[in-house]
Amino acid sequence: MTRSRKYLSAVAVAAGVLIAAGFSGPAASQDGDGTIGEGLVMYFQMGGNPGGGATLARTNGARAAAEAFGVDLREQYSAWQPDVMINQFKEAMAGNPDCIEMMGHPGNDAFWDLAAEARERGIVLTSGNSQLSDLFNEYRQSGFGFVGMDNYRSGRLVAGATIKNAGLKEGDRVMVYGLLSQDERGKLERGALDVYEENNMTIDYIEISPEVNADPSLAVPILVAYIERTPDVKSIITSHGTVTGFLGKALKEAGKQPGEIFGAGYDIVPAAVEAVQEGYVHVLFDQNLFLQGFLPVVQCVLSSTYAIPGLDIDTGIGLVTPDNIDQLIPEIEAGIR
Repeated sequence: MTRSRKYLSAVAVAAGVLIAAGFSGPAASQDGDGTIGEGLVMYFQMGGNPGGGATLARTNGARAAAEAFGVDLREQYSAWQPDVMINQFKEAMAGNPDCIEMMGHPGNDAFWDLAAEARERGIVLTSGNSQLSDLFNEYRQSGFGFVGMDNYRSGRLVAGATIKNAGLKEGDRVMVYGLLSQDERGKLERGALDVYEENNMTIDYIEISPEVNADPSLAVPILVAYIERTPDVKSIITSHGTVTGFLGKALKEAGKQPGEIFGAGYDIVPAAVEAVQEGYVHVLFDQNLFLQGFLPVVQCVLSSTYAIPGLDIDTGIGLVTPDNIDQLIPEIEAGIR
């Protein structure tokens, strides 16, 4: 049995234990198989595009949990566009489901009135990937949880690892390419920039445009142009999973050799994995996307069935480097990591 299959088996066992422990709760159909989520309908914002490197593992996790608990899962994909996420939330509300999982990228204010209306209608809400702290505090008792990384802490972790592993010193030029303008999502960039400021780095920042968000390949000419006009840059952090997948390509097109610029970023997307193996990217943040799919479904089931308050689960607990990438390949190829 491969390591990835063992991992999936462990997830299945864990789900089975939870189901068995749930017996035939209020949401279980008397005519069905007794799974505690049977009959529940859940809309789930996956984030990017179907099958995308920064989305696939989340989708697989949500599907695995939905199958284990008997939940009717309705998947939504937004190409990471905050306005699309808002429209998807409205579409989900129109379907009058039991639960909605939303991405936090649009921010608390954008979701606030819609969330209030959804709660008045008895829809259980929860969030994933990017935090919605105000809504979490407002509705936690009714099941509004969070499964994802602590954005600010994660940004600090990657920048700190970059300084240490690249041997950066005071005054060295570094660049962050991210989404600082997006409310709570921008805390990721803020964390990285704060670490660089505290260490007296020379800092450049470029905002990822909506066009690049939708089509990350457009990041390549932007990064190449930056590298060509800033030959003294020592490190680049691309603060978006699918954009990180194009960092290696950009470095190659800019004529850089592996290790000449220390590349870092987020999410274990296939192209980023290849860039790590080739020596162009040296640190990838691992936010465990499979769990970001699986656990919000668990939250929906437990809150809808047993009125369990919102759980606060930090999945951003590790870094992928050239030293450990090979041992993760089976899970990556299986769509788990």
